[in-house]
Amino acid sequence: MTESICRALRDGALEGEHAPALTIKDSIASPFGFHVFTHVLTQLSSQILAGKSQSRGLVLVALSRSPSFYVDLLKRRGFDVASSKKWIQILDCYTDPLGWKDRLVESGNIAHLYSEASSRASLCKNVKDMDKLFTSIIELGKGLVGQGKVRFCVAIDLVSEIFRHASISSVAGLLSNLRSNDQVSSIFWSSHSDLHEERVTAVLGYISSMVASVEPLNQSANGLRCNSENLSLLERNYWKGKFHARFKRRNGRVRVMSEEFHVEQSIINFTPLSSEDEMINRSLLPKVQFSLQLSEKEQIDRAKVVLPFEHQGNGKPIQIYDGRRSLADSKNEAAPVATGVLQTNENSSTGEIIYLRDSDDERPDSDEDPDDDLDI
Repeated sequence: MTESICRALRDGALEGEHAPALTIKDSIASPFGFHVFTHVLTQLSSQILAGKSQSRGLVLVALSRSPSFYVDLLKRRGFDVASSKKWIQILDCYTDPLGWKDRLVESGNIAHLYSEASSRASLCKNVKDMDKLFTSIIELGKGLVGQGKVRFCVAIDLVSEIFRHASISSVAGLLSNLRSNDQVSSIFWSSHSDLHEERVTAVLGYISSMVASVEPLNQSANGLRCNSENLSLLERNYWKGKFHARFKRRNGRVRVMSEEFHVEQSIINFTPLSSEDEMINRSLLPKVQFSLQLSEKEQIDRAKVVLPFEHQGNGKPIQIYDGRRSLADSKNEAAPVATGVLQTNENSSTGEIIYLRDSDDERPDSDEDPDDDLDI
């Protein structure tokens, strides 16, 4: 399943469509969203280096970790950091996100500002300004791939940090503008869902074409009392969990998939669900399902239904119900009522429109209204 996510990000955007977007959400019950983020980051980076991805570069917006952390991460995963500046750029929103350290330097309170910005990283001093943040990301991407139709990928390690300083609408505008940019191939980010209101999570899910979430392996473990047996169970299951992903298809359909994961030495591994979990998932499927095909008995039963607007002739002359009187009442009437009778000339080759009033109390037509009561 994670391969499907990485493949969608690797393949990128089609001509005239927005770039695929992935939201990775976690909570304090299972705080492994960042492990999923680094897994997707390294997988996509290897595809970029192999030339198998639509994007030819990656812009990483570092909000929760320093640029040096990601450099070390790439080293541990076997990437050549010396040549990384050719395919990755880091926007450092971690060192001085609000520009406070820069102001201390200007006031002389500190001798210098330690910045991790280097050939791979650029320093951002105001994460509140979404327009400037968008411009910085696009400029770094164009610095990697140049102008034209060559695309790059955008990764935001923790979008929850941006929500601390900006409104929902401005952050949603930033993400939407990145998705709709002609040079952005794909975009993905992580968030702590339990830190936000439900509307924030709903907005991120609406913007995303894929939503992935991590949950604890045993949901009922949160309510267990702290004894030695339960603590042992919690310790064994803490580094394990369930990984759910929801894919939005272009035709409007939604596909949901699940896997198990376990974290070992800061590396997350995914395995298919066990047979017991599969049976549980199947039992949770809705029991009521519909089919577009009808059986022979269903077709016979449907033919027996008399619709209120359908006239069953049975060899008799067709009489159209006008909506006011029943057919039986119209037969018993000796003379036409004052409201009007449907009269036709069989020899006439022209058509006519005859209006039947609902009752005698109905107000006159507009053509008959003398408009004496109007102040014209």
